[in-house]
Amino acid sequence: MIVLRELASAKVNLYLHVTGKRADGYHLLDSLLGFTDFADKLEVVPAPGLTLRLEGPFAQSISDRDNSVLRAAGLLRECAKVRAGAAITLHKHIPVAAGVGGGSADAAAALRLLMRFWNIKVPQEELNAMALALGADVPACLHSSSLYVGGVGERIEPGPPLAGTHMVLVNPGRPLPTPEVFAAYAPPFSTPARHPASFATLSACVEFLRRAGNDLEAPAIRRMPEVAEVLGAIAAQPGCLLARMSGSGATCFGLFAVAAGAADAALALRVAHDTWWVQATTLR
Repeated sequence: MIVLRELASAKVNLYLHVTGKRADGYHLLDSLLGFTDFADKLEVVPAPGLTLRLEGPFAQSISDRDNSVLRAAGLLRECAKVRAGAAITLHKHIPVAAGVGGGSADAAAALRLLMRFWNIKVPQEELNAMALALGADVPACLHSSSLYVGGVGERIEPGPPLAGTHMVLVNPGRPLPTPEVFAAYAPPFSTPARHPASFATLSACVEFLRRAGNDLEAPAIRRMPEVAEVLGAIAAQPGCLLARMSGSGATCFGLFAVAAGAADAALALRVAHDTWWVQATTLR
């Protein structure tokens, strides 16, 4: 039996500015996104209906019924008028409610995977609308490459090449729901950062990121003080160029010039904090 596979890469907000709020309550954002080699994995085989099986270290943290993968599959099936089914397996490696887009990445990967599996083509405009209906981060996760994102997630433009940038991801081991963090955010709003098409060096990238920031970091720390502890522990690692929270948290990242630096930092952080989730990875 032929099994098709697709990766759902973790998303990292290298900076995140909250630039306003719409009348419907959605916040407007400006962000540079990178996607990592670390990912969830989806597999699919033929089946009469739509089913989802969960495996992996975070399988117990999510539902196999109300799941972004099944929502994406159902929406695609309906919009494309597909009668065939699919038996999907989600290998869940990305922490849940962690600010690295796990559920959104899974939904986007499901769309990519099932379009191949069912051999269908969806016009890009229709696909983008479908993705946005599934979640604000899903359109970006469809691309799964360096992107500048604006609006509520629907405005996307190519970002600077980031492939090979080394980092360590750290989560304190507790979920931090996105709505709670946005509810704790208060104006003034930020202005969008300038958008360089490329960086001459990693140092130039880091300097740009230092001038930007994550507007949700402070409200996240108010909701979960452990985030500040995680940031401090990452920043204290030898060779760390920048420590920052990703998205709405609670996952934080540290940038490193070489893979060995990220790997050494990951080992040291695991040893010192055995309840934290720690992963060394690189941007794609």
